[in-house]
Amino acid sequence: MFRISRFIAALHSPVAATRASKAPVVIWNLIRRCNLHCSHCYSASTNKDFPGELSYEQACSVMDDLHQFGVRALILSGGEPLLRRDIYDLGRRAKTLGMYVGLSSNGTLITEQNIDQIADCGFDYVGISLDGLQARHDRIRGENGAYAASLHGLRLCREKHLKVGLRFTLTQENAADLNGLLAVMDQEQIDRFYLSHLNYAGRGLSNRALASHHAVTRRAMEQLFTTCMTYQKAGKPKEFTSGNNDADGVFFLHWVRRHYPDQAKKILTMLRQWGGNSSGQGIANIDNRGNVHPDTMWWHYSLGNVLKQPFSEIWSNNQDPLLAGLRQRPRPVQGRCARCAYLDICNGNTRTRAEKSTGNVWAEDPGCYLNNREITA
Repeated sequence: MFRISRFIAALHSPVAATRASKAPVVIWNLIRRCNLHCSHCYSASTNKDFPGELSYEQACSVMDDLHQFGVRALILSGGEPLLRRDIYDLGRRAKTLGMYVGLSSNGTLITEQNIDQIADCGFDYVGISLDGLQARHDRIRGENGAYAASLHGLRLCREKHLKVGLRFTLTQENAADLNGLLAVMDQEQIDRFYLSHLNYAGRGLSNRALASHHAVTRRAMEQLFTTCMTYQKAGKPKEFTSGNNDADGVFFLHWVRRHYPDQAKKILTMLRQWGGNSSGQGIANIDNRGNVHPDTMWWHYSLGNVLKQPFSEIWSNNQDPLLAGLRQRPRPVQGRCARCAYLDICNGNTRTRAEKSTGNVWAEDPGCYLNNREITA
């Protein structure tokens, strides 16, 4: 994840260096069932029960192991996590352990009937996905009325003073709605916006033709930079982040060199400290059946299962060839990625896109939108 707002803030004032945790942020897909049918869903969720999902007792045991291993940030996801009956119990338990706990939801099931339960969990963040304005969002999500229901859920969270944010997956189909969603963010007084680049996993693989063309991606990222800067200059900063394309960091460096050249050296140092893609190291995923993956886009590759072996042992196994390669610096990437002068910033970007496109996990990432000049020092 690239924290745009942190880097924008650094253009105006010193920013303390962050200390990397030895334990990863864990994204936990507690349930695969979902009431929607999104065209880009990485877990290929649908509205049916999936066998083999962890019981409450099993989930608690895993949570204890995560905590003992040092995991302090947990994102509860799905499918739609609110379809899991014990989601509130699990959320409260994670908070009792002292974890930062996020809830990743489509927002349609957040209603007057359960908002008090959600608020009582003390979630540190609730992320609600919108994939465009009403007509486009409903089409992508496969459900008429989904946009209105998600927006209503977002408002309920805001009224309960929960930290809430919009999540948007950029594709060629919905890029035209980015302006509108940023306006919604402003009108609804939402303080966080997350842009995810499309990754080739689940239904996202079959819909990769929708991946925004490089020119569209560049325009979208510049728009986020300038919008974030506008809020910063107005003294009303909002959080902007992006994910699933670590070329964003290098693109930001070039943007800084054009607009704030005197700050470029400091930003370059910060970007190297950030270090780019952290799949298999700073990010981990547990799916609904307990399989552990380097991140949420690697469901086709299991490192082990928490019902058979503790997460702490699975994650500590440096003999797994994929995990070992992901943790190597520099990674053994090929093609343009190997020739890139900024490999130490992006760390080879997203390996699943390379694998799904070429069959070679270490091939160049086709999602990199930098031109040849921009990858040269």
